[in-house]
Amino acid sequence: MQVNLRHIHKHFGAVHANNDINLTFHEGRIVGILGENGAGKSTLMKILSGFQPADSGEIWIDNRPVAYTGPQAAIRNGIGMLQQDPLDVPAFTVLENFIYGGGDGFFLPRKTAVRQLREISQRFGFELDPDMMIGQLSIGQRQQMEIVRLLTLGVKMLILDEPTTGISAEQKQILFDALRALTTKDGLTVLLVSHKLEDVIALCNEVAVLRGGRLVGTRTMPATNAQLVSLMFGQELAPQTRKPLDLSTASDALVLEHLHLRDNRLNIDNLNLRIKAGEIIGLAGLDGSGQELMLRACVGLHKTTRGHIRLKGDDLTNQSYRAFLSKGVAFSAAGRLEEGLVGGLTLTEHIALATESAPIIDWPAARQHCEAQIKLYDVRGRPESMIETLSGGNQQRVLMALMPSSPALLALEQPTRGLDVDSARWIWQQLLERRDRGAAIIFSSPDLDELVAYSDRILVFYAGKFFEIPDAGRTTIDEIGRLIGGHFEVQPA
Repeated sequence: MQVNLRHIHKHFGAVHANNDINLTFHEGRIVGILGENGAGKSTLMKILSGFQPADSGEIWIDNRPVAYTGPQAAIRNGIGMLQQDPLDVPAFTVLENFIYGGGDGFFLPRKTAVRQLREISQRFGFELDPDMMIGQLSIGQRQQMEIVRLLTLGVKMLILDEPTTGISAEQKQILFDALRALTTKDGLTVLLVSHKLEDVIALCNEVAVLRGGRLVGTRTMPATNAQLVSLMFGQELAPQTRKPLDLSTASDALVLEHLHLRDNRLNIDNLNLRIKAGEIIGLAGLDGSGQELMLRACVGLHKTTRGHIRLKGDDLTNQSYRAFLSKGVAFSAAGRLEEGLVGGLTLTEHIALATESAPIIDWPAARQHCEAQIKLYDVRGRPESMIETLSGGNQQRVLMALMPSSPALLALEQPTRGLDVDSARWIWQQLLERRDRGAAIIFSSPDLDELVAYSDRILVFYAGKFFEIPDAGRTTIDEIGRLIGGHFEVQPA
């Protein structure tokens, strides 16, 4: 299937998100769609997959113009998209989402649906329990379920938005092998929207680069990381360095004493950890290995079965999330639009929710504050912009704008998830400024380079067990990878 985009334009208010985009995608190719956050990548892919209409322009499939509205119509034309934040129903099981997402309601027989789900899951090496609730899955597992559903629906062009977030290196290799087989043997076209340039280099046949809403170039692979960065930003980026703080005299910010945590899948036993003010602790592990459970316990979102959590000497064990917030704790979830932000609200309304305590909101003051935060955090949006219309990078900037400037503790799930290299650096610049003011930081990340670059210590989780790397600066990516796979050379901490 050959797909042509002709003179695609899309505006969001004063923002020209897509400006006269012309692109051709040939069957059997894997094409990387690159650009900084806010460059227009996701908007263009949503237009192609029916999630948004273009203001003007045409889509041609196999030399004929097509006009469709809605993602189901796009799928009937052979084009399906996996969103960065999967679109599913948390109250349904994996199988119910799989059946319902087929577009025919619940009329597909259960046995047939189970067979289809298992056949394609096995091809990719995914382990999806048909009876597990979607709300119990990690983001990576939810992405896997959506990929299986789209392939079952027979799409000929598969658009993947950050598909390797939250999956292991082994799972990524299985996924990449399957995508290569689908393109070379079945003639599938794959569009990969990714900020992980190593994934683009490893997988793609060619790339298309957007900047400021315009197509600025295409390139046949191979290419180096530096060459792709230059295409994206117009220049190479200097390496970023982090100067660790002297923590020898720092006081304890967070203390975990003999902590025992449980959920329906994991047990974490006897976790002891002291985190000093200004210290950064990185959490590594496959999705669902225990790092998210620990993070949420540290902010009052998960109850402990035994042990104590102390923040600057105060015992907050099993107190409410609000009690943790009142003590200077800030939390950011991996699912930006699911837990961190509120779909359907404007930027001004988000600022008002975070800063206004009076029963009657002073809306002119809230708008003025919002305008100041937009300028301070370089958000590409307006006070009246709905949060869901912003790119992932700009949503992350809004989250930073909502955080206190001098917290006692920042607990962050994948703070740079889905961000380009420049936006990720900007986020860390803001975090390090808070660190310099005495904030302790705990963060999880699937990016091992990020963990090594910013952590003072790293805690590696595997199936609820954990191992501490006491000096992140002296470890290697290979060592962390072995620990993530459960190969602990010594007894867990």
